[in-house]
Amino acid sequence: MRQGEVTVLLGRWRQGDALAFTELTPLVYDELRTVAGAYVRRGMGNGLQVTELVGQLFVELLQMQRVSLQDRRHFFVFSARVMRNILADQARAAKAEKRGAELEHIPLNAELGWVGPPTDPATLDLEAAMGELEEHYPETVRAVELRYFFGFTSQEAAEVLELSKATIDRQVRFALAWLNCRLHPKN
Repeated sequence: MRQGEVTVLLGRWRQGDALAFTELTPLVYDELRTVAGAYVRRGMGNGLQVTELVGQLFVELLQMQRVSLQDRRHFFVFSARVMRNILADQARAAKAEKRGAELEHIPLNAELGWVGPPTDPATLDLEAAMGELEEHYPETVRAVELRYFFGFTSQEAAEVLELSKATIDRQVRFALAWLNCRLHPKN
């Protein structure tokens, strides 16, 4: 991929060039599959396969109007958010079918991984906690998304967000502690 090619295509798409999205798709598809794979491996797939999740992402992106994605970084961060929303919507739908199911808090290990099998209500707990964290610390949520949902290293996340590796590490440690407190309040 040539430097800036995704940014150029995003600009064309933003200006209404439908062909630009068609050209963009093969350039970003493998990386989006990696992100979707991370969600599925963490048990957040809610029965979706990687290809289905990426497909739903593309459907969502095509249905959106007035999305102003500025560059490659913005596109991938936004795409991770849309995937998370797709999974949260599916979890909500599954919970609605069960009517009255109690929400379970998901235990987080030091790597924001699951301890035991996740359930759909647990996915909702994490989604709600991430949303709450984002209200106060949006840049920190971007760092967590890149590190754990995209699978970026701290250095890669730092480059994408144009921050230092130390800042990314600090933001992620803070987010893990904050999420752990939010999901496991002391009685």
